[in-house]
Amino acid sequence: MRIRTSFPYETTHQDLRIPLPDGTRLYARVWRPITGEPVPALLEYLPYRLTDWTAPRDHQRHPWYAGHGYASVRVDVRGHGNSEDVPTDAFSATELADGVEVVNWLAAQPWCDGKVGMFGISWGGFNSLRIAALAPEPLKAIVAVCSADDRYDNDVHYMGGSVLAAGMHAWAAAMLAFACRPPDPHHVGDAWREMWLRRLEEVEPFVHTWLAHQGRDDYWRQGGAGEDYGAVGAAVLAVGGWHDPYRDSVLRLVERLPADRVRGLIGPWSHQYPDRGMPPGTAIGFLQETLRWWDHWLKGEDTGAMSEPLLRSYVMDAHPPAPGYETLPGRWVGEPAWPSPHVTTVTYALRGEPVLVRSPQHTGVDAGRFVPSGGEADLPPDQREEDARGASFDFAVPEETWVLGRPRVRLRLTSQVPRGQVVARVCDVAPDGSSTLVTRGVINLSAREGRDRVTPWVPGATGDVTFELSGIGYAFPPGHRIRLAVSCAYWPWIWPQPDSSAGFTLDPSGSALELPVRARAVGPPLTFGEPEQYGPLGVAQPATLDEPRPERLVVRDVAKGEWRLEVDPRCGGTRMHPDGLEYTEDALETYTVREDDPLSARTRSDWSIRLHRPEFAWDTTIRTRSEIACTAEYFLTSNEVICTDGAEVVFHRTWEERIPRTAG
Repeated sequence: MRIRTSFPYETTHQDLRIPLPDGTRLYARVWRPITGEPVPALLEYLPYRLTDWTAPRDHQRHPWYAGHGYASVRVDVRGHGNSEDVPTDAFSATELADGVEVVNWLAAQPWCDGKVGMFGISWGGFNSLRIAALAPEPLKAIVAVCSADDRYDNDVHYMGGSVLAAGMHAWAAAMLAFACRPPDPHHVGDAWREMWLRRLEEVEPFVHTWLAHQGRDDYWRQGGAGEDYGAVGAAVLAVGGWHDPYRDSVLRLVERLPADRVRGLIGPWSHQYPDRGMPPGTAIGFLQETLRWWDHWLKGEDTGAMSEPLLRSYVMDAHPPAPGYETLPGRWVGEPAWPSPHVTTVTYALRGEPVLVRSPQHTGVDAGRFVPSGGEADLPPDQREEDARGASFDFAVPEETWVLGRPRVRLRLTSQVPRGQVVARVCDVAPDGSSTLVTRGVINLSAREGRDRVTPWVPGATGDVTFELSGIGYAFPPGHRIRLAVSCAYWPWIWPQPDSSAGFTLDPSGSALELPVRARAVGPPLTFGEPEQYGPLGVAQPATLDEPRPERLVVRDVAKGEWRLEVDPRCGGTRMHPDGLEYTEDALETYTVREDDPLSARTRSDWSIRLHRPEFAWDTTIRTRSEIACTAEYFLTSNEVICTDGAEVVFHRTWEERIPRTAG
């Protein structure tokens, strides 16, 4: 990592408030080059508190852009951080409309030349895509990193029409805690407490809404870029990582947007900006790549950004199974179009007699983290035990085989029950028998005819089910085996259906694995510059005497036949900011299931957040508890929030909901 210390422009920054038509003011931080000429503006717009939570990350890139001649702007959405009003639902129509107003406001400022770009990772990238689909005139280009174009089936809510237990619950619980954080008196003055209490009175757990919409209905279609690609007016640089759950959006965007205003980039990364060097690497000069994009679309300069292949992707070499890697070997390849002329579908027919697939309910405990973010235990360990919990089919690899794109499976099934799910995983089996997970996918059997409808399986009927797995770039070496592993459970990624313990019979004679095989060594080699950033903010993380919890701990109660997975999401402990703020977070997620009972599935998430400013004698805490359990007919949710100001409890509320299981 190179820390950039000299730039074409000297810079300045200020905090300000952006007015909206209804009188609400959004808190913003603006870094600008010192110049007498107006410049393009870049906007990052999300709820994650620019004055503390994302401040270290923001400081790596916003001043960097300002030093290269852009007004780089970070804005907190309504009801979060130091912005006014109350939180809304995630990606609500209000949030998107506010974003359009911010784009237009920036374009009208005397220091802006009228051209605006948007960028962000995760929520910030989602908003970039969705606001681009609303097509405000000043918005000319976006960079969307680790972001989804499909709110329903490629986010943290559902996968293949099945409820994402780990993804949905973990993020709903985190957002409940995040939404309860107070404004900071250092930035808003004495109004902080009134703003906070109003915010708390309006808080509602996201999980209620997310579970109430178990099929792809109008709630999920609202604001999704994937609902109308033709509406996206800005040029799109779509960026993802093979270890990020949203990577398939990159493949869809380069396929469905006009080739003269889209480019895609997929590396070996997790849910991180590609310049940060977080495992698994390697890091690239990502800020330089985006600067080429901005200079082309916002300044009209010939940077070669649109001369790059439509899709640049990393084909990873085979590697032994491990929960984390500092770097992953491989090579960059370029595709002139997508689908690529260099990729051919190769069909591997399954062989053998019909087999009953009846997986224990704890199948999936070795799935790894749903949203890997650079932790030591993010990725799946050796899959041999997981493979043995279902049916496996192996195929020899006589010569090196590169896979690039989304594999597909066609499975002939007979089910004796109306509800269930099918999970398919592709693994790389080495000569020593170790099994490295390459990619996976799932289908809710009731969603097999469309995510917008519920079609129960006719008990005893036989039918073919076809679905895609997540995209991947991977090189299988000769002498290894390609394994397709099929199960009927995948906890805690997938919430088990009431009848899932019955399983299904898989008939290999009507089943196949289809792999997108790429020609080897086609095209010139691709390279990137050394990663660079602006200097660090100077946030300190004091050491403590506490023994850290394991990132992922699996506990088996042999007598009960119960499995418990404990996940520490590594929120960051205590962070001491240069302006005097002490910010402390702690969280623990727990996922429990009995191996023989799909109705025993249960999740729990506990959060604690403290914001402390000694100079203001300001000391606030937020504690939350979120749980989901189930019956055959209902999801049962329980949430609790306790907030204190010093020793005073200023807010305490619990929610108990019974949500009908319509598709999940």
